[in-house]
Amino acid sequence: MKRFKLHWQILVALILAIIYGSFFKESVNYVSWMGDLFIRALKMIVIPLIITSLITGVTNVGSSKSLGRLSIKTLVYYISTSILAIVTGLILVNIIKPGAGFEISVTEDISKYSIVKPFKETLINIIPDNIFKAFTSENMLSIIFFSILFGFFILQVQKKHRDLLTDFFSASFKVMMKITLFIIKFAPLGIFGIVAKVIAEQENLLDLFKSIGLFMVVVIAGLIFHAVVTLPSILKLIGRTSPVRFVNSVITPLLTAFSTQSSNATLPLTIEAVEDNAGVSNKISSFTLPLGATINMDGTALYELVVAGFIAQIYGIDLTVSQQVIMVLTALLASIGTAAIPMASLVTMTIIFTAVGLPLEGIAIIMPVERILDMCRTTVNVWSDCCGAATIAVSEGEKLKV
Repeated sequence: MKRFKLHWQILVALILAIIYGSFFKESVNYVSWMGDLFIRALKMIVIPLIITSLITGVTNVGSSKSLGRLSIKTLVYYISTSILAIVTGLILVNIIKPGAGFEISVTEDISKYSIVKPFKETLINIIPDNIFKAFTSENMLSIIFFSILFGFFILQVQKKHRDLLTDFFSASFKVMMKITLFIIKFAPLGIFGIVAKVIAEQENLLDLFKSIGLFMVVVIAGLIFHAVVTLPSILKLIGRTSPVRFVNSVITPLLTAFSTQSSNATLPLTIEAVEDNAGVSNKISSFTLPLGATINMDGTALYELVVAGFIAQIYGIDLTVSQQVIMVLTALLASIGTAAIPMASLVTMTIIFTAVGLPLEGIAIIMPVERILDMCRTTVNVWSDCCGAATIAVSEGEKLKV
C-alpha cells in the first residue's frame, strides 16, 4: 500500500507540474528549487552507492568463476538489447522517412556539443590514473572498474581481513540504502519542481510538435515498441517473469527516470525497487544495475540512430548499406560511452555524424525537442536495466516475488 501511495503521489506531482509549468511560467522559480535539491540529494549518494553496492555484489558472488559467468551474462544482455533497440530505430526511420520534405531551420550553435573523445581514449580512461580524481569528476566507468577490482581482491586476502572488509562494505551499503529511502520520501516534491521547470522552458508545445512532430513520433514509437514488446518478451521468455507484475514493482524508478532524465540519479531508487519489490538478490542487483546505469543505454542508442537517419534525409544524403552498418556499430559503442546525465547524448551523436559524414550543424534542428525526448529515452534505459537484473537473476536460479 505504501508503494502504491508513492506511485500516486508521483503521478499527481507530474500532472500538477505540467499544469503549473504551462500556466505559471513566470513563477516557476518558486518551485524549481525543490527539483534542484532533489537531484543534488540523489547525486550526493550515487558514487558511494555504486562503490559499496559493486564491492558487496562482487564479494557476494563468492568466486572468480561465478563472477566471470555473471559478467558475461550481463554484458551479453546489455549488448543484445542495445542492438535490438538500434535496429528498431533504423527500420522505423527508413520506413517512415520523417526528414523527407523537411525545411531546414537552424538557429542554435551546436559547436559546444561537438567535443568528441576517440573510442580508444574512452577505453584507456576506464583505468584511472587517480581514483580520487575519478570520484570528483564522476568518471563512472573508472569508478566501476576500480570497485569491481577492489571487490575481486577482497576475496583473495586472508579470511579475517576478507570478513572484515566484506562486513564493512555490506554495512555501508545498507546505510546508503537507508539514506536512499529517506530521499525517496521527497520524490513527489522534487519531481514537481523538475517537470514544472522543463514545461515552463518550452515556448509553445503545440507549435513545437507541428514543426518536428513526425520525427518525435518515430522516436517515441520506437521507444514504445522496445519498451512494450522487445524487453517484456525477453523478460517473459528468458526471465520467466510476468512483465505486468514486474513493471508495477519498479514503477517508482521509471517515473523518477522520466522526470530527472538521469539513469545515475535514479540508480538508488532502481536498486531499492528491484530488490525490495521484485525480489532480486543484492548479489545480482548490486552488480548489474550500477553497470547498466553506465553502459546500458537502449533508448539513447535508438534515439541517436533515428536522429542520424532524420538528418541524412533532411540534407538529401542517401546512406548506403555499409554506412548504416557503421551507424549501428558506432551507435552501440557511443551509447556505452554516454554519461548517464541529462542531454549527454548530444556529445555522442557527433561521433555517429562524423563516422558517416553527416553535417554536425544538423544536430541543432532537434534541439527544441531534445529535453522532452530525453525524458522518454531515459525511462527506457532504466526499464532495460530493471529487466536485465530480473532476467539474469532468474538465470542464476533465483525466484522472484513477481
